[in-house]
Amino acid sequence: MQLQFSFIIPVYNRPDEIEELLFSFSKLDTATNFEVVIVEDGSSETAKEVVNKYRSLLDISYYFKANSGPGDSRNYGMKQAKGNYFIILDSDCILPPHYLNEVEESLELDFVHCFGGPDAAHDSFSYVQKAINYSMTSFLTTGGIRGNKKSIDKFQPRSFNMGLSKEAFLKTEGFGKIHPGEDPDLTIRLWKLGYKTKLFPNAFVFHKRRISWSKFYKQVSKFGLVRPILNKWHPETRKLTYWFPTIFIFGLIFAFIFFVLFQYKWLLTIYLVYFIFVFIHAFARTKILYVAILSIIAVIIQFFGYGIGFFKSTVVISFLNKKPKEYFPELFF
Repeated sequence: MQLQFSFIIPVYNRPDEIEELLFSFSKLDTATNFEVVIVEDGSSETAKEVVNKYRSLLDISYYFKANSGPGDSRNYGMKQAKGNYFIILDSDCILPPHYLNEVEESLELDFVHCFGGPDAAHDSFSYVQKAINYSMTSFLTTGGIRGNKKSIDKFQPRSFNMGLSKEAFLKTEGFGKIHPGEDPDLTIRLWKLGYKTKLFPNAFVFHKRRISWSKFYKQVSKFGLVRPILNKWHPETRKLTYWFPTIFIFGLIFAFIFFVLFQYKWLLTIYLVYFIFVFIHAFARTKILYVAILSIIAVIIQFFGYGIGFFKSTVVISFLNKKPKEYFPELFF
């Protein structure tokens, strides 16, 4: 099959990010033709003027639609696209020059109908962004749960950097109307239909993620809320590891209580050793002392947000038997 690539990018009130992403498209080191499909998801601050600046440099289409969430916007973009293989990106990504060549070579070597690529922190990112990137990708945190290089052929792609064939899109009907959580839901449905997913380790993007601690906490909290819903929809995917952040946070709380009330220090010492490992590993990866310190904060926020969200959602759905859409309407479109 001759591959024709269409990049699908939903955007919501982020014209500055689209500017950076489109500029990186113009610097791709590739001879392969591709199109870029921008889907404006009901934004009040549109990216139309930014898109128009790049029409002479890129094969680019722009669509404006009513707000219906990122998953539905990706589906809309794939329906409009001319290609037969879609590459889905978040608007807060920047592509390295080798990106498309790496994707093309990987698909020629071992074709899959769905792939995922990792993310990295660009030199221009703030210290907080680099710390958040560390916490979201490190094997010492929940970054290892969805798959890593050792589980390369059983990887759960994420839509900030995800490839999907037109065939697989038509068979699955694309993303569902939950957010976040639409990515693993689609991956699981692909597996059920017999499609493979794979990690392309070198097809990475620079992913900004959240730019403040409060936004980061809100994001990971939603991740935690969503997981029990996915477990209910797809019970065969339940894993004990999804409980790890909740256990971690409750353990940390108990460690402080035992230390304050009974001067019992060993449990707290275990956590201290863990945070020292995080600091050393983060410093080894980033080579920036301040980022290594901030990485400890990022890890605590990540575990606390995800862990409490997961526990709350589990109680509501599994023990109180509430309907997810009625109890957590903010997660559905």
